[in-house]
Amino acid sequence: MASDEKLKKIISHSKEYGFVFPSSEIYDGLSASYDYGPYGVELKNNIKTYWWNAMVKMHENIVGLDASIFMHPTTWKASGHVDAFNDPLIDNKDSKKRYRADVLIEEFVAKIEGKINKEVAKAKKKFGDDFKEAEFRATHPNVLRRTKQIEAINARFKKAMDDNDLADVKAQIEELGIADPESGSKNWTDVRQFNLMFKTELGAVSGDAGIIYLRPETAQGIFVNFLNVQKAARMKIPFGIAQIGKAFRNEIIARQFIFRMREFEQMEMQFFIPPGTQSKWYHYWKEERIKWHKALGLGEANYRFHDHLKLAHYADSACDIEFDFPMGFKELEGIHSRTDFDLTSHEEHSGKKLQYYDPHEERSYVPYVIETSIGLDRMFLAVLSAAYEEELLEDGSKRTVLKIPHFLAPVKVAVLPLVKKDELAAISQKLVNDLKFEFTTRYDEKDAIGRRYRRQDAIGTAYCVTVDFETLEDGCVTIRERDSMQQDRVPVEKVADIVREQISFRKVFSDMEATPLPEEV
Repeated sequence: MASDEKLKKIISHSKEYGFVFPSSEIYDGLSASYDYGPYGVELKNNIKTYWWNAMVKMHENIVGLDASIFMHPTTWKASGHVDAFNDPLIDNKDSKKRYRADVLIEEFVAKIEGKINKEVAKAKKKFGDDFKEAEFRATHPNVLRRTKQIEAINARFKKAMDDNDLADVKAQIEELGIADPESGSKNWTDVRQFNLMFKTELGAVSGDAGIIYLRPETAQGIFVNFLNVQKAARMKIPFGIAQIGKAFRNEIIARQFIFRMREFEQMEMQFFIPPGTQSKWYHYWKEERIKWHKALGLGEANYRFHDHLKLAHYADSACDIEFDFPMGFKELEGIHSRTDFDLTSHEEHSGKKLQYYDPHEERSYVPYVIETSIGLDRMFLAVLSAAYEEELLEDGSKRTVLKIPHFLAPVKVAVLPLVKKDELAAISQKLVNDLKFEFTTRYDEKDAIGRRYRRQDAIGTAYCVTVDFETLEDGCVTIRERDSMQQDRVPVEKVADIVREQISFRKVFSDMEATPLPEEV
């Protein structure tokens, strides 16, 4: 299925089956704003739970926080957001469309990478099992030429951004022949910096109120609470603080469904460590986070690491975990070694010490920080993208199914009486009442049983349980697993045990191999 076609189908499916709705749709909507429907809310909450369990419950030295969205405006001066939280903006004079200059260049590079991958795929098909990809990439002239072209483009762009040479960014766009993706026009304005923070006023009377900002990230709420949390939770370094919350960015261009929005949700953890240990902890968290993603079973080939060419002002190392969305590999999670920039800067601007006293070393110091930050909305889209399938069945019929990992499924069990009869409904309702305290459960008695199966497949329901007339005689029901469509006859009292075993977070985490801790810990 073509990538554009698949994304359109996911968007349509999300609306039809209650996952994501366009915001304010009765007023013709609001650009890049979406509402999560009944099943979207369930899936989103399950992703949060999976992250929180892995990050907080599975690590004794990580605790949680829920900081305010509104913060003192000096917070954002100290963090560098007031002065440096910018994207390079460029307009097309003919189409009047606005773009991020860095994204235009990244997409140009992605096209070159696509040509390289086609060369590799062609050779792999030709040589079969004898194909040596690494050797091919290191020797094939077309691959080498295009690889050098990518390296030259990236190096020039990095230098231009480091030097704040926006004129050269525009020159590079023009020399590469990059056109407006919609109109094909190459008539560009100059590049200028665009601050991404939303401003608002705090106070009762407009004009008398102070300017504050909607937070562009959740991390600063963690940093300003560093000592509060450390002392209250009696934490010793190394330790982490985790948070899930809304953030807001006035994106130049917000598109591709829920991938890039102006209001979004982050799942972040800031891990505080002794200075000088950041390299080892950075690699530890890279390994820990990629294991978390791969444990979902969405396909290991869908993930890759991308090291940052241009580091943020606070970082000495940074990479992204990218996921193969319908629109190609895009950032899903960032892992950053933030040094001691944030705590040191907040010390300077607040006049308050934000240092940790190490009783073993008998000294105080400003900790260094390793950050893991994942977009919840992007994670939601990654799960949908990997789960959405259109299957042709053996009988020639088709089904659209969301093969969402069972423990994330928005509905765990649907109870279906074979026909709409009082005696079957009574048993079905009793089973629903027994299951609903532990699992998200739905009751459905409308339409033929086959249509009801298809409806539950489309929302990703893990198990369907059918109550029929034989149930009245033998006390057994038919349980159907979504992906295989296998049906088994089991005693009604065994249903909860079967579902519990298959959706347990314990099973996921017990199968996940532990990452060795850095040597000094």
